[in-house]
Amino acid sequence: MNACIIVNNLGKKYKRYPNRWTRLGEWLSFGRYQGHQASWILRNLSFELNAGESLGVIGVNGAGKSTLLKLLTRTSVPSEGKIEIHGRVSALLELGMGFHQDFSGRVNALMTCQMMGYSSEEAHALLEEIREFSELGDYMDQPVRVYSTGMQVRLAFSAATVRRPEILIVDEALSVGDAYFQHKCISRIREYRDQGTTLLFVSHDPGAVKSLCNRAILLDGGAIVKDGAPDTVLDYYNSVIARNKNDEEIRQVEGIGGRISTRSGNGTARIMQVDITKNDGLSVRSFLVGEQVVLRCAVDFYEDMDNPTVGILLRDRMGNDVYGTNTTYLGHGDMKVNGGDSLDVAFTLPLNIGPGNYSVCVAIHAGESHLEGNCDWWDRCLVLQVIAGDEPPFVGVVSLPVEVMVSKTRRDNVVP
Repeated sequence: MNACIIVNNLGKKYKRYPNRWTRLGEWLSFGRYQGHQASWILRNLSFELNAGESLGVIGVNGAGKSTLLKLLTRTSVPSEGKIEIHGRVSALLELGMGFHQDFSGRVNALMTCQMMGYSSEEAHALLEEIREFSELGDYMDQPVRVYSTGMQVRLAFSAATVRRPEILIVDEALSVGDAYFQHKCISRIREYRDQGTTLLFVSHDPGAVKSLCNRAILLDGGAIVKDGAPDTVLDYYNSVIARNKNDEEIRQVEGIGGRISTRSGNGTARIMQVDITKNDGLSVRSFLVGEQVVLRCAVDFYEDMDNPTVGILLRDRMGNDVYGTNTTYLGHGDMKVNGGDSLDVAFTLPLNIGPGNYSVCVAIHAGESHLEGNCDWWDRCLVLQVIAGDEPPFVGVVSLPVEVMVSKTRRDNVVP
Protein backbone atom coordinates (compact mmCIF):
# COMPACT_ATOMS: atom_id res chain seq x y z
CA MET A 1 0.00 0.00 0.00
CA ASN A 2 1.23 3.51 -0.82
CA ALA A 3 2.04 6.00 1.96
CA CYS A 4 -1.22 7.19 3.49
CA ILE A 5 -2.96 8.02 6.78
CA ILE A 6 -6.42 6.72 7.72
CA VAL A 7 -8.14 8.16 10.81
CA ASN A 8 -11.39 6.51 11.88
CA ASN A 9 -13.63 7.79 14.70
CA LEU A 10 -10.62 9.14 16.61
CA GLY A 11 -11.09 10.52 20.10
CA LYS A 12 -8.84 11.75 22.89
CA LYS A 13 -9.92 12.64 26.40
CA TYR A 14 -8.15 13.72 29.55
CA LYS A 15 -9.35 12.94 33.05
CA ARG A 16 -9.96 15.69 35.58
CA TYR A 17 -10.04 14.68 39.24
CA PRO A 18 -11.47 16.95 41.95
CA ASN A 19 -8.75 15.77 44.36
CA ARG A 20 -6.06 13.14 44.72
CA TRP A 21 -8.27 10.83 46.78
CA THR A 22 -10.75 10.29 43.96
CA ARG A 23 -7.84 9.37 41.72
CA LEU A 24 -6.62 6.86 44.33
CA GLY A 25 -10.14 5.44 44.80
CA GLU A 26 -10.55 4.95 41.06
CA TRP A 27 -7.18 3.21 40.88
CA LEU A 28 -7.90 0.90 43.84
CA SER A 29 -11.33 -0.05 42.47
CA PHE A 30 -9.75 -1.11 39.16
CA GLY A 31 -12.05 1.23 37.27
CA ARG A 32 -15.32 0.23 38.94
CA TYR A 33 -15.51 3.63 40.65
CA GLN A 34 -15.49 6.60 38.29
CA GLY A 35 -14.48 9.77 40.13
CA HIS A 36 -13.11 11.79 37.24
CA GLN A 37 -14.68 14.18 34.76
CA ALA A 38 -13.84 13.48 31.12
CA SER A 39 -12.57 16.39 29.02
CA TRP A 40 -12.68 15.47 25.32
CA ILE A 41 -10.09 17.25 23.17
CA LEU A 42 -10.96 15.29 20.00
CA ARG A 43 -14.13 13.31 19.29
CA ASN A 44 -15.49 11.37 16.31
CA LEU A 45 -12.65 12.51 14.03
CA SER A 46 -12.40 10.72 10.68
CA PHE A 47 -10.47 11.54 7.52
CA GLU A 48 -8.12 9.98 4.98
CA LEU A 49 -4.88 11.42 3.66
CA ASN A 50 -4.08 9.65 0.41
CA ALA A 51 -0.65 9.00 -1.04
CA GLY A 52 0.91 12.12 -2.53
CA GLU A 53 -1.77 14.40 -1.10
CA SER A 54 -0.94 17.63 0.77
CA LEU A 55 -3.27 18.38 3.68
CA GLY A 56 -3.29 21.58 5.70
CA VAL A 57 -4.76 21.49 9.21
CA ILE A 58 -5.95 24.83 10.58
CA GLY A 59 -7.96 25.99 13.58
CA VAL A 60 -7.92 28.38 16.50
CA ASN A 61 -5.78 27.68 19.56
CA GLY A 62 -7.33 24.83 21.54
CA ALA A 63 -9.08 23.30 18.54
CA GLY A 64 -7.14 20.04 18.90
CA LYS A 65 -4.42 20.40 16.26
CA SER A 66 -1.45 19.59 18.52
CA THR A 67 -3.32 16.68 20.12
CA LEU A 68 -4.02 15.25 16.66
CA LEU A 69 -0.34 15.45 15.73
CA LYS A 70 0.71 13.73 18.96
CA LEU A 71 -1.68 10.89 18.20
CA LEU A 72 -0.47 10.60 14.59
CA THR A 73 3.18 10.47 15.70
CA ARG A 74 2.45 7.91 18.48
CA THR A 75 3.60 10.23 21.27
CA SER A 76 0.10 9.95 22.75
CA VAL A 77 -2.46 7.15 22.79
CA PRO A 78 -6.05 7.67 21.55
CA SER A 79 -8.94 7.14 23.95
CA GLU A 80 -11.08 5.73 21.16
CA GLY A 81 -10.93 5.14 17.45
CA LYS A 82 -8.18 3.91 15.20
CA ILE A 83 -5.24 5.33 13.24
CA GLU A 84 -3.62 3.52 10.30
CA ILE A 85 -0.33 4.87 8.95
CA HIS A 86 1.30 3.22 5.94
CA GLY A 87 4.80 4.48 5.17
CA ARG A 88 7.83 5.92 6.96
CA VAL A 89 6.94 9.09 8.88
CA SER A 90 9.20 12.07 9.44
CA ALA A 91 7.76 14.61 11.87
CA LEU A 92 8.78 18.09 12.95
CA LEU A 93 6.60 19.00 15.89
CA GLU A 94 7.34 21.14 18.93
CA LEU A 95 10.52 23.17 18.74
CA GLY A 96 13.54 21.02 19.54
CA MET A 97 11.41 18.23 20.95
CA GLY A 98 13.71 15.33 21.83
CA PHE A 99 16.91 17.40 21.82
CA HIS A 100 19.25 16.98 24.77
CA GLN A 101 20.38 20.47 25.72
CA ASP A 102 23.83 19.37 26.93
CA PHE A 103 24.66 17.39 23.79
CA SER A 104 26.06 19.01 20.68
CA GLY A 105 24.00 19.63 17.57
CA ARG A 106 25.92 16.86 15.83
CA VAL A 107 25.05 14.29 18.52
CA ASN A 108 21.40 15.39 18.58
CA ALA A 109 21.20 15.14 14.79
CA LEU A 110 22.73 11.66 14.98
CA MET A 111 20.16 10.55 17.56
CA THR A 112 17.33 12.05 15.48
CA CYS A 113 18.41 10.06 12.43
CA GLN A 114 18.65 6.85 14.47
CA MET A 115 15.16 7.40 15.92
CA MET A 116 13.91 7.77 12.35
CA GLY A 117 15.14 4.26 11.62
CA TYR A 118 18.53 4.87 10.02
CA SER A 119 21.41 2.63 10.98
CA SER A 120 24.42 4.09 12.78
CA GLU A 121 26.45 4.05 9.56
CA GLU A 122 23.68 5.73 7.56
CA ALA A 123 23.19 8.37 10.27
CA HIS A 124 26.89 9.26 10.36
CA ALA A 125 26.93 9.54 6.56
CA LEU A 126 24.06 12.08 6.69
CA LEU A 127 25.63 14.43 9.26
CA GLU A 128 27.55 16.54 6.77
CA GLU A 129 24.45 17.05 4.63
CA ILE A 130 22.50 18.11 7.75
CA ARG A 131 25.22 20.60 8.68
CA GLU A 132 25.28 22.09 5.18
CA PHE A 133 21.52 22.55 4.92
CA SER A 134 21.18 23.97 8.44
CA GLU A 135 24.13 26.33 7.84
CA LEU A 136 25.06 26.04 11.52
CA GLY A 137 28.78 25.80 10.79
CA ASP A 138 30.91 25.38 13.90
CA TYR A 139 27.77 25.47 16.07
CA MET A 140 27.15 21.84 15.08
CA ASP A 141 29.75 20.91 17.70
CA GLN A 142 28.40 23.26 20.37
CA PRO A 143 25.83 22.25 23.03
CA VAL A 144 22.24 22.86 21.97
CA ARG A 145 21.68 24.93 25.13
CA VAL A 146 23.64 27.79 23.50
CA TYR A 147 21.41 27.70 20.38
CA SER A 148 18.81 30.34 19.69
CA THR A 149 15.27 29.14 18.93
CA GLY A 150 15.89 29.74 15.23
CA MET A 151 19.06 27.62 15.31
CA GLN A 152 17.16 24.77 16.95
CA VAL A 153 14.57 24.96 14.16
CA ARG A 154 17.37 24.79 11.59
CA LEU A 155 18.82 21.67 13.18
CA ALA A 156 15.46 19.96 13.75
CA PHE A 157 14.18 20.57 10.23
CA SER A 158 17.46 19.64 8.56
CA ALA A 159 17.67 16.35 10.45
CA ALA A 160 14.01 15.46 9.96
CA THR A 161 14.12 16.06 6.20
CA VAL A 162 17.66 15.02 5.31
CA ARG A 163 16.10 12.30 3.13
CA ARG A 164 12.74 12.50 1.41
CA PRO A 165 10.22 10.78 3.72
CA GLU A 166 7.16 8.92 2.54
CA ILE A 167 5.03 10.94 4.99
CA LEU A 168 6.06 14.35 6.32
CA ILE A 169 4.25 15.91 9.29
CA VAL A 170 5.15 19.54 10.01
CA ASP A 171 3.86 21.63 12.92
CA GLU A 172 4.09 25.40 13.31
CA ALA A 173 7.76 25.30 14.37
CA LEU A 174 8.70 26.88 11.03
CA SER A 175 7.06 30.14 12.15
CA VAL A 176 10.09 30.64 14.43
CA GLY A 177 13.34 31.90 12.96
CA ASP A 178 14.50 34.07 10.11
CA ALA A 179 12.64 34.56 6.85
CA TYR A 180 15.57 33.24 4.79
CA PHE A 181 15.48 29.79 6.38
CA GLN A 182 11.67 29.71 6.31
CA HIS A 183 11.84 30.12 2.53
CA LYS A 184 14.49 27.43 2.35
CA CYS A 185 12.30 25.03 4.35
CA ILE A 186 9.22 25.75 2.26
CA SER A 187 11.23 25.13 -0.89
CA ARG A 188 12.37 21.71 0.38
CA ILE A 189 8.83 20.78 1.47
CA ARG A 190 7.48 21.78 -1.94
CA GLU A 191 10.22 19.75 -3.65
CA TYR A 192 9.41 16.64 -1.60
CA ARG A 193 5.69 17.13 -2.19
CA ASP A 194 6.24 17.29 -5.95
CA GLN A 195 8.28 14.07 -5.73
CA GLY A 196 5.38 12.23 -4.10
CA THR A 197 5.74 12.77 -0.35
CA THR A 198 2.44 12.72 1.54
CA LEU A 199 2.29 15.97 3.53
CA LEU A 200 0.34 16.93 6.64
CA PHE A 201 1.00 20.59 7.47
CA VAL A 202 -0.29 22.51 10.49
CA SER A 203 -0.03 26.28 10.34
CA HIS A 204 -1.77 29.57 11.06
CA ASP A 205 -0.16 31.06 7.95
CA PRO A 206 -2.83 31.07 5.20
CA GLY A 207 -0.27 31.82 2.50
CA ALA A 208 1.78 28.74 3.39
CA VAL A 209 -1.31 26.50 3.51
CA LYS A 210 -2.53 27.74 0.13
CA SER A 211 0.92 27.41 -1.41
CA LEU A 212 1.78 23.95 -0.12
CA CYS A 213 -1.55 22.14 0.22
CA ASN A 214 -4.17 20.98 -2.24
CA ARG A 215 -6.66 20.30 0.57
CA ALA A 216 -7.36 21.67 4.04
CA ILE A 217 -9.44 20.74 7.08
CA LEU A 218 -10.66 23.11 9.77
CA LEU A 219 -10.75 21.85 13.35
CA ASP A 220 -13.06 23.51 15.86
CA GLY A 221 -13.96 22.07 19.24
CA GLY A 222 -12.15 18.82 18.49
CA ALA A 223 -14.13 18.06 15.33
CA ILE A 224 -13.77 18.69 11.60
CA VAL A 225 -16.14 21.49 10.62
CA LYS A 226 -14.84 22.07 7.08
CA ASP A 227 -12.96 19.92 4.58
CA GLY A 228 -12.17 21.09 1.07
CA ALA A 229 -10.03 23.35 -1.10
CA PRO A 230 -7.64 25.54 0.96
CA ASP A 231 -9.07 28.88 -0.16
CA THR A 232 -12.64 27.83 0.70
CA VAL A 233 -11.67 26.42 4.11
CA LEU A 234 -9.54 29.46 4.98
CA ASP A 235 -12.38 31.81 4.01
CA TYR A 236 -14.65 29.91 6.37
CA TYR A 237 -11.90 30.00 9.03
CA ASN A 238 -11.84 33.81 8.83
CA SER A 239 -15.55 33.79 9.54
CA VAL A 240 -15.05 31.43 12.49
CA ILE A 241 -12.53 33.87 13.98
CA ALA A 242 -14.93 36.77 13.52
CA ARG A 243 -17.75 34.71 15.04
CA ASN A 244 -15.67 33.95 18.12
CA LYS A 245 -14.96 37.64 18.63
CA ASN A 246 -18.36 39.10 17.84
CA ASP A 247 -20.78 36.17 18.03
CA GLU A 248 -21.58 36.67 14.36
CA GLU A 249 -23.74 34.45 12.26
CA ILE A 250 -22.01 32.70 9.41
CA ARG A 251 -24.07 31.91 6.37
CA GLN A 252 -23.09 30.34 3.13
CA VAL A 253 -24.42 31.88 -0.06
CA GLU A 254 -23.92 30.73 -3.59
CA GLY A 255 -21.10 32.68 -5.22
CA ILE A 256 -20.30 33.61 -8.78
CA GLY A 257 -19.92 30.69 -11.14
CA GLY A 258 -21.44 28.26 -8.69
CA ARG A 259 -18.60 28.64 -6.16
CA ILE A 260 -19.29 28.96 -2.46
CA SER A 261 -18.86 32.49 -1.14
CA THR A 262 -18.59 33.08 2.59
CA ARG A 263 -20.34 36.08 4.07
CA SER A 264 -20.47 37.06 7.71
CA GLY A 265 -21.24 40.08 9.87
CA ASN A 266 -23.28 41.48 12.73
CA GLY A 267 -25.73 43.21 10.37
CA THR A 268 -25.30 46.80 11.60
CA ALA A 269 -24.24 47.71 8.05
CA ARG A 270 -24.50 45.89 4.74
CA ILE A 271 -22.67 45.96 1.43
CA MET A 272 -25.42 46.48 -1.11
CA GLN A 273 -23.46 46.51 -4.36
CA VAL A 274 -19.93 45.95 -5.64
CA ASP A 275 -18.83 46.71 -9.18
CA ILE A 276 -15.59 47.23 -11.08
CA THR A 277 -15.40 49.63 -13.99
CA LYS A 278 -13.00 51.34 -16.32
CA ASN A 279 -12.38 55.07 -15.96
CA ASP A 280 -15.26 55.79 -18.34
CA GLY A 281 -17.67 54.08 -15.94
CA LEU A 282 -18.25 51.01 -18.13
CA SER A 283 -18.79 47.89 -15.98
CA VAL A 284 -16.56 45.10 -17.31
CA ARG A 285 -14.75 42.04 -15.98
CA SER A 286 -11.76 41.79 -18.35
CA PHE A 287 -8.82 44.18 -18.24
CA LEU A 288 -5.31 44.58 -19.62
CA VAL A 289 -2.23 44.33 -17.40
CA GLY A 290 -1.64 47.75 -15.84
CA GLU A 291 -5.05 49.15 -16.82
CA GLN A 292 -6.56 51.56 -14.30
CA VAL A 293 -9.87 50.49 -12.80
CA VAL A 294 -12.39 51.77 -10.28
CA LEU A 295 -13.76 49.38 -7.65
CA ARG A 296 -17.05 50.77 -6.37
CA CYS A 297 -18.83 49.74 -3.18
CA ALA A 298 -22.25 50.85 -1.92
CA VAL A 299 -22.88 50.41 1.82
CA ASP A 300 -26.05 50.99 3.86
CA PHE A 301 -25.90 51.66 7.63
CA TYR A 302 -28.63 50.63 10.05
CA GLU A 303 -27.01 52.01 13.22
CA ASP A 304 -24.78 54.95 14.14
CA MET A 305 -21.09 54.18 13.75
CA ASP A 306 -17.85 56.02 14.44
CA ASN A 307 -14.94 55.50 12.05
CA PRO A 308 -16.48 52.94 9.68
CA THR A 309 -13.94 51.27 7.42
CA VAL A 310 -14.53 49.86 3.94
CA GLY A 311 -11.82 47.47 2.77
CA ILE A 312 -11.01 45.53 -0.40
CA LEU A 313 -8.84 42.47 -0.96
CA LEU A 314 -7.68 41.03 -4.27
CA ARG A 315 -6.84 37.31 -4.47
CA ASP A 316 -5.43 35.15 -7.25
CA ARG A 317 -7.08 31.96 -8.53
CA MET A 318 -5.28 29.89 -5.86
CA GLY A 319 -6.75 32.04 -3.09
CA ASN A 320 -3.47 33.81 -2.24
CA ASP A 321 -3.77 37.41 -1.09
CA VAL A 322 -2.39 39.75 -3.78
CA TYR A 323 -3.30 43.20 -2.47
CA GLY A 324 -5.56 44.67 0.18
CA THR A 325 -6.28 48.11 1.56
CA ASN A 326 -9.09 50.07 3.21
CA THR A 327 -10.37 53.58 3.78
CA THR A 328 -8.67 53.88 7.18
CA TYR A 329 -5.27 53.00 5.72
CA LEU A 330 -5.88 55.60 3.00
CA GLY A 331 -6.61 58.44 5.42
CA HIS A 332 -10.41 58.30 5.73
CA GLY A 333 -10.66 56.85 9.22
CA ASP A 334 -12.35 59.82 10.89
CA MET A 335 -15.81 59.47 9.37
CA LYS A 336 -19.03 59.28 11.35
CA VAL A 337 -22.29 57.87 9.99
CA ASN A 338 -25.81 57.62 11.34
CA GLY A 339 -28.38 54.88 10.95
CA GLY A 340 -30.04 55.35 7.57
CA ASP A 341 -26.91 56.77 5.91
CA SER A 342 -25.32 55.28 2.82
CA LEU A 343 -21.75 55.44 1.60
CA ASP A 344 -20.49 55.16 -1.95
CA VAL A 345 -16.79 54.30 -1.93
CA ALA A 346 -14.62 54.19 -5.05
CA PHE A 347 -11.10 52.75 -5.04
CA THR A 348 -9.09 53.75 -8.11
CA LEU A 349 -6.00 51.63 -8.80
CA PRO A 350 -3.89 50.25 -11.66
CA LEU A 351 -3.98 46.49 -12.14
CA ASN A 352 -0.21 46.02 -12.08
CA ILE A 353 -0.61 42.27 -11.76
CA GLY A 354 0.06 39.29 -13.96
CA PRO A 355 -2.42 37.74 -16.41
CA GLY A 356 -4.97 35.45 -14.80
CA ASN A 357 -8.24 35.27 -12.89
CA TYR A 358 -8.70 37.16 -9.62
CA SER A 359 -11.47 37.49 -7.06
CA VAL A 360 -12.45 40.50 -4.94
CA CYS A 361 -13.41 40.53 -1.26
CA VAL A 362 -15.09 43.56 0.31
CA ALA A 363 -15.67 44.25 4.01
CA ILE A 364 -17.28 46.95 6.15
CA HIS A 365 -16.16 47.07 9.76
CA ALA A 366 -15.04 49.29 12.62
CA GLY A 367 -11.31 49.79 13.07
CA GLU A 368 -8.50 48.62 10.82
CA SER A 369 -9.43 44.91 10.70
CA HIS A 370 -12.63 42.99 9.95
CA LEU A 371 -12.09 41.22 13.29
CA GLU A 372 -13.01 44.47 15.04
CA GLY A 373 -16.75 45.09 14.81
CA ASN A 374 -17.27 43.19 11.57
CA CYS A 375 -20.51 44.41 9.98
CA ASP A 376 -20.40 42.62 6.64
CA TRP A 377 -17.54 40.64 5.10
CA TRP A 378 -18.31 39.45 1.56
CA ASP A 379 -15.78 37.09 0.03
CA ARG A 380 -15.52 36.52 -3.75
CA CYS A 381 -18.22 39.06 -4.45
CA LEU A 382 -16.97 39.34 -8.02
CA VAL A 383 -14.37 37.82 -10.32
CA LEU A 384 -12.23 39.58 -12.90
CA GLN A 385 -9.75 38.56 -15.57
CA VAL A 386 -6.46 40.24 -16.42
CA ILE A 387 -5.00 39.61 -19.88
CA ALA A 388 -1.62 40.44 -21.38
CA GLY A 389 -1.24 43.72 -23.25
CA ASP A 390 1.65 45.32 -25.10
CA GLU A 391 4.08 45.12 -22.17
CA PRO A 392 7.17 42.88 -22.43
CA PRO A 393 6.47 39.30 -21.30
CA PHE A 394 7.08 38.51 -17.63
CA VAL A 395 6.35 35.81 -15.06
CA GLY A 396 4.76 36.13 -11.62
CA VAL A 397 1.73 37.91 -10.19
CA VAL A 398 3.13 41.46 -10.12
CA SER A 399 3.87 43.77 -13.08
CA LEU A 400 6.68 46.08 -11.99
CA PRO A 401 7.84 49.17 -13.93
CA VAL A 402 11.33 48.03 -14.80
CA GLU A 403 14.08 49.52 -16.96
CA VAL A 404 17.21 47.76 -18.09
CA MET A 405 20.52 49.11 -19.34
CA VAL A 406 23.09 46.90 -21.04
CA SER A 407 26.62 48.08 -21.84
CA LYS A 408 29.22 46.17 -23.75
CA THR A 409 32.97 46.34 -23.14
CA ARG A 410 35.96 44.33 -24.26
CA ARG A 411 38.75 43.06 -22.05
CA ASP A 412 41.82 41.51 -23.63
CA ASN A 413 42.76 39.62 -20.47
CA VAL A 414 39.57 37.53 -20.30
CA VAL A 415 40.53 33.86 -19.91
CA PRO A 416 37.93 31.22 -20.91
